[in-house]
Amino acid sequence: MSRLPELLPLFPLNLVLYPDEPVPLHIFEPRYREMVRYCLDEEVPFGVVYASESSHADVGCSARIRRILTRYDDGRLDLLAQGEDRFRIVEIFRDRAYLTAEVEPFGPAAEPGAVDVDARERMITQHLKLLEIAGEKLRPSAYEAARWASFVVARNAGLDLEDKQRLLEMPTENERVHFLVEHVGALLARVERARQINEIARGDGHPSGMPEVGGEEDDEEE
Repeated sequence: MSRLPELLPLFPLNLVLYPDEPVPLHIFEPRYREMVRYCLDEEVPFGVVYASESSHADVGCSARIRRILTRYDDGRLDLLAQGEDRFRIVEIFRDRAYLTAEVEPFGPAAEPGAVDVDARERMITQHLKLLEIAGEKLRPSAYEAARWASFVVARNAGLDLEDKQRLLEMPTENERVHFLVEHVGALLARVERARQINEIARGDGHPSGMPEVGGEEDDEEE
């Protein structure tokens, strides 16, 4: 787990960031341009917290700037950041143009032997099938290389923002794995049902996909 700074710059966004997840960002507000300059100069991360119109979450994920993609003449920036570690907000400060917070690490740094291996394999198998249906590809090695396979799956598992935040706040990998097995399994069932309905529709209402030929009158003698 990376060491969090004493005061973490906060970037409230309408997204949920997971550990090790890359995220491209367009920085245009002056206060966040100032925040980016500070993070680059001091070589510190900033904290991404999911924010709605009325509030923000207490648990977020720190992000490290990996690369500046584009610098515009008017000061705007495109950058690539990457999620690092989860944190919980202890206290927020408003003495700068952007928010800063005292934070504490959230969740265990490692969980050796704590994960249901069968459930984990089922989660990965389901996710690979879901990606195949969507026309996407992900190497099985990506799950093995990750600190937490659940966060790899959750990036594109059809979760809405509230459920993505709910998963971010689950302390252990085992909890997240079991949650995703249930969620992805249900999603695959809905997708398969939709495909069946689509096939029936293309077949003019016949499950076989082929309309029946003839009718009762075909049996009648002329």
